Amino acid sequence: MIESMSKALTVEDLQREAALFARTESAHEESALFGVTDGKAVGTYLEHKFQQHLQSIYEYVRGSSAKGIDFPELSVDIKVTSIRQPQSSCPFKSASQKIYGLGYSLLVFVYDKRDDEARRTGRMDIQHTIFVEKHRTGDFQTTSGLRRLLENSANREDILAFFQERMLPVDEIEANALADEVMKHPPELGYLTVSNALQWRLQYSRVIEQAGAVGGILRLA
Repeated sequence: MIESMSKALTVEDLQREAALFARTESAHEESALFGVTDGKAVGTYLEHKFQQHLQSIYEYVRGSSAKGIDFPELSVDIKVTSIRQPQSSCPFKSASQKIYGLGYSLLVFVYDKRDDEARRTGRMDIQHTIFVEKHRTGDFQTTSGLRRLLENSANREDILAFFQERMLPVDEIEANALADEVMKHPPELGYLTVSNALQWRLQYSRVIEQAGAVGGILRLA
């Protein structure tokens, strides 16, 4: 039996390959992308191409919608977003994700798509490739507000009032349990903007600004 020559994918490999892929893809002209304005279609194209590249070299479990994230073994999800409106959605699991993070890291490709009318091709200029470690995936305003409250000796009632002001999507029982957790385990400062919706709406402007300047937010390319 012939053994596979593929090596197991690590987070470090993923980061390095993402940086190389971003540079290569930014120079690639693709006829299938010409005239495509649907952000979801563009994102799917880029994700699939990156996954195909990785699968030609590495061995890993590829995620699916059932598994929830793209690299379940590494606890990493890919997000592809336009520089014109750098945001995406992700599944809502619990309100605590806004405080303690999504529970996994994010590999974010931020692109500016340009069409060449003469050649009838589209090109993905990947302007930012950023890795957000999971402890930085909480909501900036929520985590910074809670940290300020705790620094000012806030009590349980102060925390509950803050949840109400921020319209955190919790019922009374969840709110009380979460307030106790925050008192015991103050959250790390998150750098996403996480908007309430049926799905979380993640916005990346602050991550783009802070990449490379803050621990846990790596600028790969």
